[in-house]
Amino acid sequence: MYDQHQSSNPRATRRQVLQSAVASSLLMPGILHELLANEGEVAAKGDPLAPKQSHFPAKAKHVIFLFMTGGVSHVDSFDHKPRLYQDVGKEVKLDHPEIKNRPGYERIFLKRPQWDFQKHGECGTEVSGLFPHIAGCVDDIALIRSMHTDHSNHYNATLGMHTGSFAFARPSLGAWTSYGLGTENRNLPSFVTIAPAQTYAGTQVYASDFLPGAHQGTLVVPGAEPISNVAPRIGRSQQEKELAALARMNQKHLAGRNDDPQLAARIKTFETAFGMQMAVPDAFDLAKESDATLDLYGLQRGSSSGFAWQCLMARRLVERGVRFIELIDTGSSGNWDSHGDMMDHARLAKNVDQPIAALLKDLKSHGLLDETLVVWTTEFGRTPFNNTADARGREHHNWAFSSWMAGGGVKRGVTHGETDEYGVRVATDGVHVHDFHATILHLMGLDHTKLTYRHSGRDFRLTDVHGNIVQNILA
Repeated sequence: MYDQHQSSNPRATRRQVLQSAVASSLLMPGILHELLANEGEVAAKGDPLAPKQSHFPAKAKHVIFLFMTGGVSHVDSFDHKPRLYQDVGKEVKLDHPEIKNRPGYERIFLKRPQWDFQKHGECGTEVSGLFPHIAGCVDDIALIRSMHTDHSNHYNATLGMHTGSFAFARPSLGAWTSYGLGTENRNLPSFVTIAPAQTYAGTQVYASDFLPGAHQGTLVVPGAEPISNVAPRIGRSQQEKELAALARMNQKHLAGRNDDPQLAARIKTFETAFGMQMAVPDAFDLAKESDATLDLYGLQRGSSSGFAWQCLMARRLVERGVRFIELIDTGSSGNWDSHGDMMDHARLAKNVDQPIAALLKDLKSHGLLDETLVVWTTEFGRTPFNNTADARGREHHNWAFSSWMAGGGVKRGVTHGETDEYGVRVATDGVHVHDFHATILHLMGLDHTKLTYRHSGRDFRLTDVHGNIVQNILA
């Protein structure tokens, strides 16, 4: 973008130097390649990740976004429907094209939940036996039982939950948060996604799209090397010499272009890459975590994978100032898309239940829960019915599902909204995905109607032209 200001060959020379074996040893080949690929997309005004003033005082400084891939059944987890137990096998009529036009669904029958519900905590919130550890934390949770979304396909619903758009590529929630607030630690990314595998909608769930590339989520894959190519290839002394030489070249290049703000921002991204060489190994080293902490999460010492590892890493990244961390449950145990047998939920819940409860307790014990918004969600729910009375599984259900929040700025031990007697449709106080996003941004001190970015001749925002803050769950 800025080569229009250049004469014969300075940019080519600089780019060749950056891609040389010497410079690559400084900046880590994988990260360097990504940064160069985003050339011209870095925000103007010098430093795209510098801390920014929020629109109003924030209740939370960080977000940990827990995404359960595949569609968790609300009526088997957080939305108790006694009538489903009483009327199991009863045929019901639903006058809706999604049901009437689906082959094999000329007749539908109610299906009983696989788990029983009990009241928990001082607040008495009902949670099923599927999540016994999370149930023990309900006094810190604001449970939303009236979620609904626009699409029943995995790809579209997952895209919508992450970007507010159900059909087109748009910036993700984490990217918008980074764009609006910047970061507290320039040696680490402002937005990190930890996932063992891609979910539906792939990289778009953490993409920046038309926002400056600096706000894209950094993917961390659990394992021996969570971030590829972060280990330096030469000694620190030699690196410092190379960095000093590169800085001189960059400053000379910048001075000859009227201090181009995009170029200044570009230089900052290389500095972040260098800082990550020191910050990342420390952040991902669990050697100093106590046995008691590892036991709390159910994590074996030396392990570098599993949802427990993801949750503990989220706490450590919050401690180090990372603004937005998403944990995606796409482990070897599969996902929550339980068409064939709802008992698959038992195996999946066992993988995440204790770690999520441990995360809430650990944040609280470190004094971080009050400044960290923890969000738990999935892309949609599952049908309270199926096409036969003895069906073992449940289908996709976007008309109603459950999500919850805890921590910074959220009321504790409350429930919001209701579904009808069978959990089929929202009955009161519905919360659309746009409302969900508006509320998360509000808790971070951002007005969702003012957090905009001009692209292709119009101002875009995460919530498009929709979104109402869920006031009843705000502390």
